[in-house]
Amino acid sequence: MSAADQRHISVLGPEAVAALAPRAGGIYVDATFGAGGYSRLILATAGTRVIGIDRDATAIVGGQDLVAQADGRLTLVEDRFSHLADICAAQGLDTVDGVVMDVGVSSMQLDQAGRGFSFRFDGPLDMRMGGDGPTAADVVACATERDLANVIYIFGEERHSRGVARAIVASRKEQPITTTRALADIVARVVRSKPGDIHPATRTFQALRILVNEELDELERALAATERVLKPGGWLAVVSFHSLEDRIVKTFLSERSKSGGGSRHLPEVAQQPPSFALLTRRPVVPGEEETAANPRARSAKLRCAERTAAPARAASHEPSWPRLDDVMRGG
Repeated sequence: MSAADQRHISVLGPEAVAALAPRAGGIYVDATFGAGGYSRLILATAGTRVIGIDRDATAIVGGQDLVAQADGRLTLVEDRFSHLADICAAQGLDTVDGVVMDVGVSSMQLDQAGRGFSFRFDGPLDMRMGGDGPTAADVVACATERDLANVIYIFGEERHSRGVARAIVASRKEQPITTTRALADIVARVVRSKPGDIHPATRTFQALRILVNEELDELERALAATERVLKPGGWLAVVSFHSLEDRIVKTFLSERSKSGGGSRHLPEVAQQPPSFALLTRRPVVPGEEETAANPRARSAKLRCAERTAAPARAASHEPSWPRLDDVMRGG
């Protein structure tokens, strides 16, 4: 298999697209286009149409060959996937037949030193999936020690978060932290690792990336937007790669697949009918062959659900995790 072919493979791609059951005349949203793996599989069914969304301009440019091959059946939009309902409306679509999303950073982004996502390459400490908003360097320069510790603990699940935050604040007093190597070296002095462990900076880099791109906020909004745009009988398929994402997807689908809005203490309050029916009570995970070919797939989980005819529900709660705006203004 060539490097170009590997680039187009999406984790759990056949399983996710099979859940959508593409059909001629169907319209589908690939909410995280990336290298176009899911779109390619959907378009293999004649007569399908795909709206591909990605906030990364390089993904949109890289997808133009597939646009040409699709002969009018693929439209690419550079935008956040949380805006997918508005994007569909701009395309003249009130509803669609299916939505697939692959949550998190892509291999293409990790492999580009200039994007600053990975400690494997020395590059600018950026980490933005799009070209707007504060960079990771801005965060480590401006955030309070307390906020840094919270971000690294909650988003990175790093038990040494206080020590890492303390080291970052001490280092930035000496000189700005502007490169991935500089940050990785700071973290490595605090987080010790044994042979075979993940790199000491892995969790800190994950935390900053999630914050900078508002990934959990985006996911919650994208799920709510999907609920509004899917037609009855339409399918949602979500592939996630770490516990924070999977928990959001699991909670959303669990809440939406049950009747809600009432209370045993307030029986007069009307119950809301389920807006989704679960297809996967337990997540689908990759097989040994896929994980051997693609180590990134090891942590992947696929959850799928079918949209019912019930009305979409209002947002149920405000997120409890750190928000980028709050961190950047130190409050």
